[in-house]
Amino acid sequence: MDQATAGSVDQKVAEFITSIRERVGQVVVGQEVVVERTLIALFTGGHLLLQGVPGLAKTLLVSVLSRSIDMDFARIQFTIDLLPSDILGSEILDQRTSEFVTRKGPIFTNLLLADEINRAAPKVQGALLEAMQEKRVTIGDETYSLPAPFLVIATQNPVEQAGTFELPEAQLDRFMLCHRLEYPTPEDEREVLKRNVGLGIERRDGGAVVQTEFDVLAHEPVGSSEELIAAMECVHSVHVSETFVEHVVNLVNLTRNHPLIELGCSPRAGISLIKASRARAVIHGRDYVVPEDLFALAEDVILHRIRLTYEAVADGHTGPGVLKTLLNELAGQR
Repeated sequence: MDQATAGSVDQKVAEFITSIRERVGQVVVGQEVVVERTLIALFTGGHLLLQGVPGLAKTLLVSVLSRSIDMDFARIQFTIDLLPSDILGSEILDQRTSEFVTRKGPIFTNLLLADEINRAAPKVQGALLEAMQEKRVTIGDETYSLPAPFLVIATQNPVEQAGTFELPEAQLDRFMLCHRLEYPTPEDEREVLKRNVGLGIERRDGGAVVQTEFDVLAHEPVGSSEELIAAMECVHSVHVSETFVEHVVNLVNLTRNHPLIELGCSPRAGISLIKASRARAVIHGRDYVVPEDLFALAEDVILHRIRLTYEAVADGHTGPGVLKTLLNELAGQR
């Protein structure tokens, strides 16, 4: 199938995507790219890691996304004293029956926001990431499947290191995408301030509280779970050419053989790149992938999976710079 004979995505799916974008835009200013990445993760069942300094609307974005679609949502604020049972659940003794009963944790949801995941101890991170990979949880002697769909969006502050535990490469590899948020443009920031000025006071329980952006989130969803399933099915029908697969294989192998890279990408990177490219094609109204999808998503898929050599870092090389070199080399092979 070539671009001349390929068509566009289903009209209902396109309307579903547009309605979500419009709902998010009512609360979150700008951030079109990160909205696209969250939709990609949602449509493919992949997990997303958002890196950015505090105040860039990471939590707000996930909250409005969860309310835009009819699905369960839970949030966990990761702290140093968090235990695996606080996430997965545990068995507790019922004093009336003298029997143990299972109390499921917040991980039993459709969309889980793991706020500041790097503040939790490695044991807690491992418990969460194992559940992300296997889509099931063992509590006591029983194994429970997680709801479908199940998606984790984790946030992390890349600057503040006090009281944090860096995610190992093996755990980072389980995130399909790692998107790095930047500061808004002056135009977007101006709009953020204007909207904030327009927020009022809410009278409550004989008193009053100043409203925030979280208070103006609409509670009625604009999309149903059936529409989400239709979008996921649409993603799996997107055509991937042999040439595109070859480009993905070449890029992954370039990361493994570059002299400045100590740790290259695993096969999971190639799988993630194709999955994400298919979802991006649907979001952009196509039923086929193009090289633009690969180049647009390469940083979010590849960068957190590679590690430069000590000598490369000492010489001033950076991950984005090396990845750009690899992409230029790949473009020269086309």
